[in-house]
Amino acid sequence: MDLIISFIAGAVFGAIVVYLGVKPRLVITKEVGGELLNELIKQKRKNLAKLEALLKRKGKITNDDVEKFLKVSNATAERYLDELEKAGKIKQIGRTGKYTHYQQI
Repeated sequence: MDLIISFIAGAVFGAIVVYLGVKPRLVITKEVGGELLNELIKQKRKNLAKLEALLKRKGKITNDDVEKFLKVSNATAERYLDELEKAGKIKQIGRTGKYTHYQQI
């Protein structure tokens, strides 16, 4: 019985070591990291500009509209809307839930 438990424990440990050893690692140098960061910032600015244009066209937008329009996650949509709200470009109508939307100021 002890031999079986030892064998199972060794197999599990071996599988973990192999998994961690084979797992790819992302190494970001200053050059690569800086370029990547710049691209992400550019994309974010483009997305925020697209949201402002969408808001002008529609008059009001919801979190779901942002998710579908930009093909982003719920959390990303919330961050974009929060950023526009903090910049004083939009205002939230409603606190939470189905009828919450955003309008241009």
